[in-house]
Amino acid sequence: MSETIHDVAIIGGGLIGPALALALHGVGFRVAVLDGAPVATRGAPGFDGRAYAVAPASRHLLQAIGVWARIEAHAQPMRDIVVGEGPGSPRLLHFDPRLIGADKNGWMIEDRHLRGALLDALREAGIAQIAPARVERAEAGPGTTQLHLAGGDTVRARLGVVAAGRRPALAAQAGIGRIGWPYRQTGLVNAIEHEHDHQGLAHQSFFPGGPFAVLPLPGRRCQIVWSETAARAKALARLDDTAFAGVLRERIGERLGALRLIGRRWAYPLDLSLAERYCAPRLALAGDAAHGIHPIAGQGMNLGLRDVAALTEVLAEAAGIGEDIGDERVLRRYQRWRRFDAVSFSLAMDALNRLFSNDSSALSALRRAGLAAVQALPGARRTFLREASGEMGEVPKLLRGVPL
Repeated sequence: MSETIHDVAIIGGGLIGPALALALHGVGFRVAVLDGAPVATRGAPGFDGRAYAVAPASRHLLQAIGVWARIEAHAQPMRDIVVGEGPGSPRLLHFDPRLIGADKNGWMIEDRHLRGALLDALREAGIAQIAPARVERAEAGPGTTQLHLAGGDTVRARLGVVAAGRRPALAAQAGIGRIGWPYRQTGLVNAIEHEHDHQGLAHQSFFPGGPFAVLPLPGRRCQIVWSETAARAKALARLDDTAFAGVLRERIGERLGALRLIGRRWAYPLDLSLAERYCAPRLALAGDAAHGIHPIAGQGMNLGLRDVAALTEVLAEAAGIGEDIGDERVLRRYQRWRRFDAVSFSLAMDALNRLFSNDSSALSALRRAGLAAVQALPGARRTFLREASGEMGEVPKLLRGVPL
C-alpha cells in the first residue's frame, strides 16, 4: 500500500466512524476510514438481534449524509415509552411524544440495515476504506499526522479521529487519560418474535439486577436489552434458547403473548468510561472512544452522532476561514462543545442505574414516589423527551436539519 494523504483519517469502521466520514465528505473534506475488520465482515447482512434507537435529531443527521432514505422502510417508530417495576406493576411513568408536539419518540433500526446503509453510502461516495488495517501508533508532526499500520504501511492525514473502542490505545499513547468504573453488570441483548402486536411501545422495567428494556422492531419482533448482575448473567448465558425464552416470558408478562428467540444472543460487561480530553495534537475522539455509557436509556449511538455533527461543524468552519483543522485550538472548540454535555448525560445515567439496580424496599418506595412525581409534572417529562430527542442545549446544525 502506498502512502495516502487525506484531510481526515478516521480509525473505526463501526457506525460513528462511517457517519463522520460521510458528514465530512459532504462538506468537501478528503476522508479515509480505517478499520480492523474486513469490509465484507462489517457488511454481513444476517439478522443478529442487535438494534439501535435513533432520536429525531439523529434522523436529521442521517438524512443529511444520505443514509435515512436507505433505512426508513426498515425503521420501527417508537410511539410510546412506559416505565414500570416489573410485569405485574402499573405504568409508573409515561413519556408521551405529544408532550413536545411529536407523534413518536424516535425509531428502532436494526444493526444490519444501518451498517449496510453506511457502507453502501461510503462506497457510492468514493470514500477510501482501508481494511483490515490496525493502527499501531500515531505520530503527530508539522501539518500532518502519520498513522503507522501493522505490517509497515503508513497513512498520512491532517487530522486523525479515533471512533472505535472505549479504551483506544491511540488515545492512551497521546496521554489522554480516562475516568470510569465497572458496574459489575453484564448487558444481555437478543431479539424475540412474539404473538401480539407491540403497537410501537417501548417498555422499560427495573429489577434488582438492573434495567430491562423491551424495544419494538418491525413486525411482531422486539429487541431485549437486559442489564443483570455478572453472576446471574453467566448462569443465564448457559441456558439454551428455549429455557432462556421461558425466563423472558416471566419478565415480560402476557402482553406480547407467546414468544421465541430469533438471531444471536449477546453478552458484554458494562462499565462507564469517559475520556478526560477529547483532543491531542492532530487527534480527536468521538463516539465510544470519548464516552462509553450505560445502556439504560439507549442513547449511546445518539451521543456519538452528536459528536459527528459538532466535529463536522467545527472543522468546516475552521477550514472556511483558513485554519489548520488539526490545530489543537480548533479541536478544543469541539471539546468544549461536546464534553460537558456527554459527561453530564453519562453521569445522569450512572445515577439512574445505581438508584434502580438494587432490591432495597426503602429505595423501591422512593423510586415509586419519584416516578409518580415526575409523571405528575408534564414539564419534567418534556425536558426528558427533549433531551432524549437531541433538542436540548447548543444543537449542531446537522442535528437541526440545517445544512452546513
